[in-house]
Amino acid sequence: MTGPALWAVVGATGTGKTGLSLDLAEALSARGRTAEIVNADAMQLYRGMDIGTAKLPEGERRGIRHHLFDALEVTDEAAVAWYQDAARTAIREIHGRGADAILVGGSGLYVSSVLWDFRFPPRDEALRTALERELEERGPGALYARLREEDPDAAERIDPRNGRRVVRALEVLAQGGRTHGGALPQAPEFWHPQTRIIATAIDRAELVGLLDDRVEAMWAAGVIAEVEALIPAGIEHGVTAGRAIGYAQALKQIRGEVTRDEAVAETQALTRRYARRQVSWFRRYAEAEWVDARTVDAGTLASGTEERT
Repeated sequence: MTGPALWAVVGATGTGKTGLSLDLAEALSARGRTAEIVNADAMQLYRGMDIGTAKLPEGERRGIRHHLFDALEVTDEAAVAWYQDAARTAIREIHGRGADAILVGGSGLYVSSVLWDFRFPPRDEALRTALERELEERGPGALYARLREEDPDAAERIDPRNGRRVVRALEVLAQGGRTHGGALPQAPEFWHPQTRIIATAIDRAELVGLLDDRVEAMWAAGVIAEVEALIPAGIEHGVTAGRAIGYAQALKQIRGEVTRDEAVAETQALTRRYARRQVSWFRRYAEAEWVDARTVDAGTLASGTEERT
């Protein structure tokens, strides 16, 4: 590669993306290519959401510069269009310093919005308000049925229970636009020409056990106390943060709606489901190089950059 590169380290939750990104940054540095890391995990954008998102503490970042961690308050809404601009701005600044940028995370649409030439339709606040009012009054099912009529392809890719996604799709359609619906662009071209994608994977049977253990570890590490501390900051009213896997279940436990074991079991089930969706998403990346982060040699990955120069 000539000039600063954009790397993407992607994959399902629990597959070792964070550790590999650090190893890769150090391997690049050993070859004279400074690297900085840009977060592409939607929940790690939130300040104070650390244990439940497995956010890497500052003291464990090996002196490598990290960007877009703790960028939002728990009451803020994480919009993909906002993230695309923020991440690309960070990447341009990193490249301006002559360093490689390593985009790391498992939020598929967030990653795709940066890597490929997505252009998001404008927002219509009045229309959005009307649709959200209808969502509150009639529930997501009625709006999803309308979306299925107007754009079956988009409806196929959207969870019927995800009212926010359904509202956004209807908002775009009402403006005469074409909803991305969670799809990659046809014949995609990279936003940055010097892009390389490393995807991490672990055999599903093994990953299930690792994810279940990870959730148990979250509760043992004090996720309930973390969420209790975020209640005064407004997490219960956060459109995005309050619905995050693990945090929504912790809130239910705090309110006495479920037991500790029920909260853990629900979080485990949702985490497994989310991991399956992540794998399906990233399998569509034809350019991705799939690795096991536990055994791959970061130096070999970094040396591959030199071979492509």
